[in-house]
Amino acid sequence: MDFVFDWRPLRLLDLVLPRRCAACGHGEELVCEECRRRLRRLEGPLCARCGAPTAWPVSRCRECEGRRLSFASSRSAVAYDGPARPLVAGWKDRGLRPLAREFAGLVAEVVPRPSVEVLAFVPGDPERSLKRGGNPAEALARELGACWGLPVATLLGRGEPGRPQRGLSREERRRNVRGSFAVLERPPGCAALVDDVYTTGATAGAAATELRRAGALSVHVITFARTVRR
Repeated sequence: MDFVFDWRPLRLLDLVLPRRCAACGHGEELVCEECRRRLRRLEGPLCARCGAPTAWPVSRCRECEGRRLSFASSRSAVAYDGPARPLVAGWKDRGLRPLAREFAGLVAEVVPRPSVEVLAFVPGDPERSLKRGGNPAEALARELGACWGLPVATLLGRGEPGRPQRGLSREERRRNVRGSFAVLERPPGCAALVDDVYTTGATAGAAATELRRAGALSVHVITFARTVRR
């Protein structure tokens, strides 16, 4: 039986503690108009494979050229800089769960609806998910499913928790997540994999690899934000 979160306590709390922007602390919305304006949307041109911003459209960019990628494409709504950083921190570390709906709206505005049969999500580490009150990637996937009219399935589970990815190099990230995911049910031919932030692609790649091994013909990664290298 799927767990359905009851938002009513949050609405009651808003009456006692009025909302403030999670990025700047001002205004009366979770994302104020100024911070929303300052989010750097990744609308193109982009690398067709990994979704990195490029000077002109390319099939592979210097960030992903020569790498074996298990996903067919990756797309993100905004660059992981400016207001995006405190917004994601508020979402993941401060328990501001209503931000999932805000982020899903931004993703739906920037990223075209994928031609897939189902939305899956990167499973969170159980201990960290418990501390956060849920898995941000799952919350984003369910909000996107509602936006796009796509079913959401729990296709992957998490094995033994590794070290947090924060602060690790690309190669360390790849080693850290290797073997971290297990398929819980056979995926359809084409699936989208939802996560919060794309940094090096190591987590998305490891999760997509397991879906491909279990029978998915193509996996498309969708995240709210991504690191942009200069």
